[in-house]
Amino acid sequence: MRLFFLLLLLFNVLGAISQDPNYSSLLLDGSLTRNADAVIRQDEMVVDLLSQKSMVIKRKKVVTVLNESGDKYAVAFVGYDNGRRVKNIEARVYNAAGDQIERIREKNFKDVSAVDGGTLYSDSRVKYYPYTPINYPYTLEFTYEVSTKNTGELPASWQFLEDFRVSTENSSIKINFATPDLKPLTKEINLEGVEIFKEENNNSILFQAKNVEAIKEEGMCPSFFKLVPQIRIRPVNFHYEGYDATINDWNDLGVWMSDNLLRGRDELPVATVSKVKKLVDGVEDDLEKAKIIYKYVQENTRYISVQVGIGGMRPISAIDVDRVKYGDCKGLSNYTKALLKAVGVEAYYVHVEAGREQVDFDEEFADLAQGNHVILAIPYKGRYYWIDCTSSVHPFGFVGDFTDNRKAFVIKPDGGEIVSTPAYLDEQNYQLTKASYRLQVDGSIEGDVRIDTYGIQYDDRFTLAERSDDKVKEHYKDYWNYVNNLTIGSYRFENDQDQVHFTEHLSVDAAHYASKSGDRLIFAANAFNKYGFVPVRYRNRRLPFEIQRGFMDEDEITIGIPEGYAIEAMPESISIENKYGRYDLAFELLDGSIRLKRKLLVKSGMYPNTEYDRFRDFLKNVSKYDNAKVVVKPML
Repeated sequence: MRLFFLLLLLFNVLGAISQDPNYSSLLLDGSLTRNADAVIRQDEMVVDLLSQKSMVIKRKKVVTVLNESGDKYAVAFVGYDNGRRVKNIEARVYNAAGDQIERIREKNFKDVSAVDGGTLYSDSRVKYYPYTPINYPYTLEFTYEVSTKNTGELPASWQFLEDFRVSTENSSIKINFATPDLKPLTKEINLEGVEIFKEENNNSILFQAKNVEAIKEEGMCPSFFKLVPQIRIRPVNFHYEGYDATINDWNDLGVWMSDNLLRGRDELPVATVSKVKKLVDGVEDDLEKAKIIYKYVQENTRYISVQVGIGGMRPISAIDVDRVKYGDCKGLSNYTKALLKAVGVEAYYVHVEAGREQVDFDEEFADLAQGNHVILAIPYKGRYYWIDCTSSVHPFGFVGDFTDNRKAFVIKPDGGEIVSTPAYLDEQNYQLTKASYRLQVDGSIEGDVRIDTYGIQYDDRFTLAERSDDKVKEHYKDYWNYVNNLTIGSYRFENDQDQVHFTEHLSVDAAHYASKSGDRLIFAANAFNKYGFVPVRYRNRRLPFEIQRGFMDEDEITIGIPEGYAIEAMPESISIENKYGRYDLAFELLDGSIRLKRKLLVKSGMYPNTEYDRFRDFLKNVSKYDNAKVVVKPML
């Protein structure tokens, strides 16, 4: 009882001296700190759509950081440019008790370019303050106001959680619209289990949520974007970069972008047009012309990283890119499109959400905000060929795992459409390993390996050909990290870009690969393609799991045993097949050698949490059999 009154007195004292007791981290509910590195105490946005050409956004965000891992969520920054004005920017920092310990005024914020490496985007800037914490927990409050004519930049979504391991105490967005035609459309996503307050009337919409617990990330779970509770928002009638728009669907948006943001951006200098026409002189086939132009762009331009939203949605003109020889994804794609047009090849500008996570455009929700990257689609004989103009190394028509298998927005002069990019499915992501090695009496091995890869497995390996000798050898020592004392001898690579096929040839040796037990030698037969990934075990798995890209490996390894030795023990052949894939392992005795044949297929798919243990058991068995040992001993 005495302890209770002492604690009560302590909290009363802390509350009395705090400037804002609501920011005391000591008062946080345990449900919000569980599985959390940070807590969003308050995230409030008010959007005023004053007219089709006037929007004001006011935001206040308060984050309590519980530990070092949460620092990345206590950020004070806002972007602006010539069409986006920022004012009333300020930050305050509070200690664990809720006492204000620092106030950061606008003059203390750093003001830097949003882009490195170029001057074409010089009006895109960021104001930020890099706060360095002294103790944990601490709280950062950040406020600002933005005004713009570009009402098309209405926030595209409002997430009630910021990331895995971040909870939310209070979050709200209110959109006020001066006239009914400015009312945006909204779409509710993943709100099951979240208590949402919604209020809508003739001139405003409000969404609010309180006490949303953090989601703990689990291995192989879907991306946070697919799980986060959110409201998607899009304007129907808006203004952007000098143009009014009324958008009801993707077709409307395609026409509007073609007529306004892309029109006139494809003009080229006469000298450049003449140059590229000479490059394709005598070539009749449009696809062959496109390959020549793509190679020209790869060899004569460089990419600078700029997000789609920075510098606006409109690409830099082809004339400017031709002059400086660099650009972001928008600029390089538009430039390549212009070069293709100059030689009579049609190509379409494409918005896509790029990254290893496959994220689709929402077919029923047409807006400017979806997508973070631009590529091109070239129509040819009833299908599209896709090229990423920011890559200086990828083969023509191969997009790799950066933009594969997702719905993207293809912008054509007569309208827009949602189209799926190429999918590299399961068996198409193929690796074939053929190897032979000889086991020596001292337990060492020496041999030759050939690895052929296709699909996404090609994408993972073809850049080996561009690496230094040290980096190549470092790669193989990491790839075969279960082989101690590995030495890489000679190696060479073949990169067939037409067939998207990469081949590795190398010689290797390793001392003490086999362990000795008396006069016996014990070793794992599969020296060159063990599957070592076993998913983490969970006592109470909560989230579904996803295999975004399946693959198939086939291996054929011939093992020579020392002269005068015989096989004492060898693993039995095994076959396992289920909904997640298939595993086959077989051994064959030859004259003085062993032949191992192996096949592993892992299928892509989304699976419920209740199946996780079965999938994990499948891969555990694969790992176990891949490590199966052979025992040889001298013949009597």
